[in-house]
Amino acid sequence: MQYSVARGPGASRPNGSVRRIIMKSEKLACSFTPASKKLPTRLVSMLGAAILCLGLSAALLVRPAVAEDSDTTALTANSALTTDQQGIAAVVNDKIVSKYDLEQRIKLILVTSGIPDTPENRSRIEPQVLRGLIDESLEMQEAKRLEVKVDEDEIDKQLEGIAKRANMTMEQINDFLKKNDISKESLVEQIRAEIAWQKVIQQQFSPLVTISDEEIDDVLKRYKEESDQPRYNVSEILLTYDTPDQAQEMMGGAARLAEQIRAGAPFGAVARQFSRSPSAANGGDIGWVHLSQLPKEIASVVENMGIGEVSPPIKTLNGVYLVELKSKQVGVGSNPMNDKWTLARVLLPLSPDAPAALVERRAKEAVKFVHEFKSCDALPQQIKAYVGGVAEAPKTVTFGSLDRQLQSLISKSKPGEVVPPIRSREGIEMVAVCAHEVDDPQMPTRNSVEDSLYSQQLSMMARRHLRDLHRDAVIEIR
Repeated sequence: MQYSVARGPGASRPNGSVRRIIMKSEKLACSFTPASKKLPTRLVSMLGAAILCLGLSAALLVRPAVAEDSDTTALTANSALTTDQQGIAAVVNDKIVSKYDLEQRIKLILVTSGIPDTPENRSRIEPQVLRGLIDESLEMQEAKRLEVKVDEDEIDKQLEGIAKRANMTMEQINDFLKKNDISKESLVEQIRAEIAWQKVIQQQFSPLVTISDEEIDDVLKRYKEESDQPRYNVSEILLTYDTPDQAQEMMGGAARLAEQIRAGAPFGAVARQFSRSPSAANGGDIGWVHLSQLPKEIASVVENMGIGEVSPPIKTLNGVYLVELKSKQVGVGSNPMNDKWTLARVLLPLSPDAPAALVERRAKEAVKFVHEFKSCDALPQQIKAYVGGVAEAPKTVTFGSLDRQLQSLISKSKPGEVVPPIRSREGIEMVAVCAHEVDDPQMPTRNSVEDSLYSQQLSMMARRHLRDLHRDAVIEIR
């Protein structure tokens, strides 16, 4: 890889068995909370649905809207700006990443990660965002070389999936993007890039991945041998690097992300934006693991962490990690994170700028609703007494899929109760607890172990391929 830096007036260099591949976007649930207003995350996302999965995955959210060729440069056309007017952030081989691309991605990340939108934070995340934009440009160029195409129907399907999981209409999604000055074409091109790269990986490497019976047997044997040993419920953020200089840069970037998380930014939201691990699609969640399943550098840190603690940056051969310890237990007992809860969202609508008197009246109605609540079966009739009130059909979700704020509230509740009301962008929101089913622990199946090993191998191949693309590229950062 060849890097060069061109400094213009006022410009500064940023600091630095084959099976279908499941798109990260099929599993993603995103945070929707604008950091600047500290508004609660919509409870629909807490019920396991993505509020607005802008960019579909962490890999997407830190990548650019760089088109394959002239007929897919929708973002540039939409912005009605020429390259000269936009300014150039980087040139990747012969493809431009504009400053407009960079600005759009930074907005997207700040809006969806919970990181406050300040000049200092923009400056801090810019190097990592730009690195992601460069990665995507390389990936799109590789897709073009291999004649990988993405149909509009595939993009439409992803957009429809986002809307459905978010319990929103496309009009609502468009309004959200518009209010935050984010181009819809930016989102569309991110989706296009994600699909294209997944196709590249599937085409080039999926046939090369083989998982032997011996490998599966070894994992199951180790699992049984360690069944009485401590297990750790862990989430991760992975920042990758190609050179020693980049390793130092990623250590600094990880330290800054850790600061933001400790200051209140949700770990899962930050993981979706920045992590280069496949677990990014699940907010960095890798589930319950024994120490032997972790790289030794990470295991030694996790073993001494407290519940809820976020690690300092951990450097490994694979990259730089941040780790969050969510829970710990001894043995293969019941896992509360796998408990099934049946919940129903209740909304008493209010506009964001509703007068204080109306907000107060709605708050009193919410208290009355909680006091009078009998059962989820009676919700449709009960909500009729409240003008504009909405009671959604109950949904069954796993405890681990819920937003941490809702986890805290639900864990203190039992069926037949309503969690305390909160004020959101849409009004006064409540969640009724309809049922709770305790997890029935069991050993992992051979299929689940095979899937896990397959995903690990494919992810490793994808990272190596991207590293090779970097090595052979000519990259100029302006």
